[in-house]
Amino acid sequence: MTVKLSSANLANLPAKVAGPKYDRSKLKAGIVHFGVGNFHRSHQAVYLDDLFNSGVGQDWALVGAGVFEGEKIGRRKLQEQDWLTTVVEQDDGHMSARVTGAMIDFVMPGDAAGIIERLADPAIKIVSLTITEGGYFIDPASGKFNPAHPDIVADAQAGATPKTVFGIILAGLVRRRDDGIVPFTVMSCDNIPHNGHVTSDGVIGLARLIDEDLANWVNDHVAFPNGMVDRITPATSDRERGILARDFGVEDAWPVFCEPFKQWVLEDHFTAGRPPLEKVGVQFVKDVSPYELMKIRILNGGHATIAYPAGLMDIHFVHEAMQEPLVRGFLDKLEHDEIIPTVPPVPDTVLEDYYQLIEKRFSNPKIGDTIRRLCLDGSNRQPKFIIPTIADRLKAGKGVAGLALESALWCRYCFGTTDSGAVIEPNDPSWERLQATAKAAKDAPAAWLAMEDIYGDVGRATAFVEAFGSALNLLWANGARATLTRYVAGKL
Repeated sequence: MTVKLSSANLANLPAKVAGPKYDRSKLKAGIVHFGVGNFHRSHQAVYLDDLFNSGVGQDWALVGAGVFEGEKIGRRKLQEQDWLTTVVEQDDGHMSARVTGAMIDFVMPGDAAGIIERLADPAIKIVSLTITEGGYFIDPASGKFNPAHPDIVADAQAGATPKTVFGIILAGLVRRRDDGIVPFTVMSCDNIPHNGHVTSDGVIGLARLIDEDLANWVNDHVAFPNGMVDRITPATSDRERGILARDFGVEDAWPVFCEPFKQWVLEDHFTAGRPPLEKVGVQFVKDVSPYELMKIRILNGGHATIAYPAGLMDIHFVHEAMQEPLVRGFLDKLEHDEIIPTVPPVPDTVLEDYYQLIEKRFSNPKIGDTIRRLCLDGSNRQPKFIIPTIADRLKAGKGVAGLALESALWCRYCFGTTDSGAVIEPNDPSWERLQATAKAAKDAPAAWLAMEDIYGDVGRATAFVEAFGSALNLLWANGARATLTRYVAGKL
């Protein structure tokens, strides 16, 4: 017998499932969030739920928003259960479930007028984002905002109804400026280096296409704090819904499964106040950069390191990849030889301890994270998580054999077949281009590095070009397993 998740059934939750300790009817909206996916619901929404459970900050409840048609599916699922989410934490010796209630509404995705109206409400003091690495209109090679993107150009036209997140945010800011209301803070919660600066570049860059005075006003009056966020959160499938119903007796159309670990480091820079999240474990600091670089290079770069060899070896789950000695050995050697040495000191942190924690988290057998998820969207992730590390190594005159192998593994994966010959289904917004380039690179490896928008100067560096070509040729000649064996033995 299961309990269907809804406000009416909160009092009937099974004893082992925790529910909100606060009266949700008394919550007031304070944050509009774009990108209501699994990570947001396992991270920011959980921190807010913790805060509300402590009896504090209940005028900072969440309102969902989005710009894509596909987001309507998630909205419908959440609406049917009164915006509630079941969050299940799992690791080898722990499994717990709780129902979070920090979200109280979700404006229909794509309803620009409705979202702008919400953004104009003085009660909304923060607009937060988890729109993925690909949602910021960044030119991958330069790392800068791309004002020539067709969607940005369209939003800049006089009288246009904005279609992008940045266009809608800017329209909301214009309304508040015209109404004499303090502007909201724009807070990115995405895994992007200097995510606050990147978001600022996007909003101000769009404003500059419209009106220079507007761009200057946004620059002078709107806060864009940088932040580092972390919690491994896989996609939801029937597997997770089944576990929740069987083990906890709750029927939730869109539960979230995640690891127990979570971290949020945030600059204390807000224009209109903020919830007291330090009471529930958020670290407020003057400079997020050291934490951010550590996480992006060691964790996100580590995910990329294990993703593509595991994908080529037909490994399904991340923890299974960590049980494969060659994949684990590749991760360990690449991290210690080439990645960790590029990470500057981090306050109150021992980098080796951080790496050991990452290795343990990747090995979590309960989380159900998939290799395919880690392989997703390499065209946006590699320029943020791997290529800057290569650039730093080259600048220092250091070796790049392991990083070149990681890049070659990505290229080989994008060819579209595993070493066993199994077809790899499209797994990137630019899959057709990547696959065509990978096919060309089989005989001419430099073709892959000629993707200027991804590799930039790195793709022209002789040391990297040679190491990449050698690694890719070995992968085609001998396969991932034999090539990893050579690398781990120090013979690549």
